[in-house]
Amino acid sequence: MTASVAQAPTALDEAIIQSAEASLETIGRAREAIHAVIFGQEKVVDLALVTILAGGHGLLVGVPGLAKTKLVETLGSVLGLDARRVQFTPDLMPSDILGSEILDETADRRRSFRFLKGPVFAQLLMADEINRASPRTQSALLQAMQEHHVSVAGERHDLPKPFHVLATQNPIEQEGTYPLPEAQLDRFLLQIDVGYPDRTAERRILIETTGLDERRPAAVMTAEALLNAQRLVRRLPVGDSVVEAILNLVRSGRPDDGPREITDKLLWGPGPRASQALTLAVRARALIEGRLAPSVDDVVALAEPVLKHRMALTFTARADGETIPNLIRRLTERFGG
Repeated sequence: MTASVAQAPTALDEAIIQSAEASLETIGRAREAIHAVIFGQEKVVDLALVTILAGGHGLLVGVPGLAKTKLVETLGSVLGLDARRVQFTPDLMPSDILGSEILDETADRRRSFRFLKGPVFAQLLMADEINRASPRTQSALLQAMQEHHVSVAGERHDLPKPFHVLATQNPIEQEGTYPLPEAQLDRFLLQIDVGYPDRTAERRILIETTGLDERRPAAVMTAEALLNAQRLVRRLPVGDSVVEAILNLVRSGRPDDGPREITDKLLWGPGPRASQALTLAVRARALIEGRLAPSVDDVVALAEPVLKHRMALTFTARADGETIPNLIRRLTERFGG
């Protein structure tokens, strides 16, 4: 399907247009700066940017050694964010992520509790191998992701703005893991599958990352500029054709609403949060590609990363070799995807 180039709608007021033009230029430079450091993962980089511009969290799924950690570090540097990384393990406790209260004693022997912030108090947090932590620890992080604050000893502590989590999962090694429940997976805006680079990209990796000097990403944006871009994403208009495409796609992936040849294979489908995620994501993708309004092509392109972790197959469908990506492709083909 040929991507259409949408022009700035006349309904946009002058202030939005000026803000959009400035953001388009800055986002374009940030995209180039990230691609200059992360080789062979162009789609992954763009989806990570879509996630952050849309104000959401992303789940990176891929085997070890595919530069997932480097991607998060690079995003933090280029976007001007405070980035941190936590390695999830079975013995990791909620307080190891959220923080805890410690007892302080002054010189005159007065005692009081002081809150010691955990690594979740970062603008960009990498939760490495999130499915290795216990369900209790997973839930603590996912609750913070949803509510943007933590409560410790009855006190509320707000997280920084912006706040984003990029979590990773290894799709192969499942021993000693605690898979995320469906309700918690739904908290992630996108599931981003990280594959192997092609031969050309891997050759470049060999040459440019094994010498004495390694290219370092330069800061292009600031946290405040990113917040402005996120506000702009929410102000961009979405045409009726795009809204209808989103509704048709999401609703057709539900067991009671879609075509029987597809929905009979589904145990459950995406809820309204998927529609919200897709509406934000298509706006962000349009902005990254230099457009001021999304198109139906954006809906098709983002259908799989938005819906894949929000659908599940029946046992019979899995036994027959069916896959969720295949069903999503068939759904998008129904309106020219």
